[in-house]
Amino acid sequence: MTQIREGISQIEPTRILLVEDDPNDVELIRLAFRNYNLVNQLDVVADGEQALHYLLGQEGIPLRPLPRFVLLDLKLPKISGIRVLQTLRRHPRTQQLIIVVMTSSQEDSDLNTCYDLGVNSYIVKPLDFQQFLTVTRDVGLYWMLLNKSPLFPF
Repeated sequence: MTQIREGISQIEPTRILLVEDDPNDVELIRLAFRNYNLVNQLDVVADGEQALHYLLGQEGIPLRPLPRFVLLDLKLPKISGIRVLQTLRRHPRTQQLIIVVMTSSQEDSDLNTCYDLGVNSYIVKPLDFQQFLTVTRDVGLYWMLLNKSPLFPF
């Protein structure tokens, strides 16, 4: 685990966008990422509308740099996670952005729809506290350290 932490510390400063409306899940994800030094900045938005504004901008507000990846819940207020995914995959700025769905939905229709829309990964949130932390850590390790991402300005 020491080698992993050293490898992570050599990665350039990183930002992840977490799109999650459950404050308990937000805190668990923060805890897992913090414990393993996986991210310099975890930006959190609580609904699909905020996610689209963050990634695609709003009138009169400059665009932010894109995050390294997006961790997206499906069951969101205002605009669903599936609709967010669909919109992001159609927009030139975010077509190649890594999007990982992390949801409580085990429905085959959600899974198939997400992969049809081009999600990079689909993970069902474990109910067990320790498993939740482990899965979150593993997601971070894979997408931050092992995966080779498309080159675009972060």
